[in-house]
Amino acid sequence: MSVSRHYVLAAGGTGGHMIPAYALGEELIARGHHVALITDERGAKIPGAFEKGQVHMLPAGRFAGGPIGWLKALIGIKRGRDMALRLYDTFQPTAVIGFGGYPALPALLAARKAGVATLVHEQNAVLGRVNRLVAKQVDAIATSFESVERVPAKARSKVHLVGNPVRESVVALRGKGFPAYDEHGVLRILVTGGSQGASILSEVVPDGLALLPEGLRSRLQVTQQCRAEDIDAVRERYAAFGIAADLATYLEDLPERLGWSHLVIARAGASTLAELTAAGRPAVLVPLLGATDDHQSVNAREMVAAGAARAIPQRAFTAKELAKQVQKLALSPSALANAAMRSLECGRPNATRDLADLVENAGGEPLMDVIRIERGTPSASGALAT
Repeated sequence: MSVSRHYVLAAGGTGGHMIPAYALGEELIARGHHVALITDERGAKIPGAFEKGQVHMLPAGRFAGGPIGWLKALIGIKRGRDMALRLYDTFQPTAVIGFGGYPALPALLAARKAGVATLVHEQNAVLGRVNRLVAKQVDAIATSFESVERVPAKARSKVHLVGNPVRESVVALRGKGFPAYDEHGVLRILVTGGSQGASILSEVVPDGLALLPEGLRSRLQVTQQCRAEDIDAVRERYAAFGIAADLATYLEDLPERLGWSHLVIARAGASTLAELTAAGRPAVLVPLLGATDDHQSVNAREMVAAGAARAIPQRAFTAKELAKQVQKLALSPSALANAAMRSLECGRPNATRDLADLVENAGGEPLMDVIRIERGTPSASGALAT
C-alpha cells in the first residue's frame, strides 16, 4: 500500500536544474505524494512546471563581487534558510531534494537544521558548486553519469547512478527507431544551443554545411534554433547557400523534431545529452567555452567514448572542421546508424522512475538503489524499495 508523503524540491536558475526537478515532481505527484518547489524568479520562468505542486520563491545569495558580495550572499542565504524553515514547519517534508542552483542551498541548509532527510541530484559530469558545498552532509547524491568529478572522497559512498530525467515524449522516441537514411535520401539535421540558442552555432553551422559536397549539401534539411538577434542573418545565409532550413528562436515541438532528425549539432549541456541518448541520436557536440569547471567538455566524454558523438572544442569549431565531421558521418549511412545505436546504449530512460524510487526510500537504512557507483565503478546493489 502506497503512503502519501510530502517532498520539497529545490532548484533554480536554468532549465538544466529545473527540468529534472519538474520531472521528479510530476512522478512523485503521480505516485500520490505532495510536492512543493523552492526556486527563484529565474527558475519559476522556465517552461514545463508541474501544475499540482506548490511553488515558493526564496532569496538566494550568489557568491560574487568580493567581500561585499559575499556578505550580501550570506545574508540572502540566511533569509532563505529561515523562510524555508517556516515552510517546513507547516509542510512537514519527508525529504528535501536539491537540483543545484543557488536557491537549493538555503533549502538544504534548512532541512539539515530541521533534521529532514536530504538528497541532491547532479545533472553534469562534474559536481556543481552548491552540490559540492553540501555533499558531505546530504544522505544521498544521485548522478547522471557513471563518472562524476569533484565528488569529495568522504561522500563517494553516497553516490547513486540514476541518470538525468527527461520528458516522456523524448523517452517515447526509443521505441520508434532511427529514421531511415541512405546515400540518396534527405539528411535531416537539428541544430540547438539549449534553451536560448547559441550564437556560435549561428555563426559557424551555415558556413560549415555549405562546405559539404554538392551531392550531400543538396539533400540537407536543417532545423535550427537561433537567438532572436541572429535569426534573420542565418536565414539569409542558408538561402544564399541553397540549403533548406527552418529556423526558430524556440522549438516548442523539439521532441518531434528530434524524432525525425538523423544528426544533431548542439552544445553539451546535461539535459541535451540526456535527451540525445534517451532518443538514440548521434551528435556533433560543441562544449560551451567558459562553462563552470569546463563541465560540458566532461559531459561529452561518455558519448564520444561510446562512438555516439564527435566533440569539437569551441576554439577549434570552424566551418571546415564541422564540415569534416558531418561528412564522415553522413556519407556512410551505416556509420550514422551505428552512432545512433551507440547513443541509445548510453541512455538512461528510467531516470525519473529510478530517482523517484531513491527519494521514496530516503531515510531508510541502508539506502538502496538500482545502481551504486563506488570508486567510479557501477555495480548492481539491489532493487529499490517503494
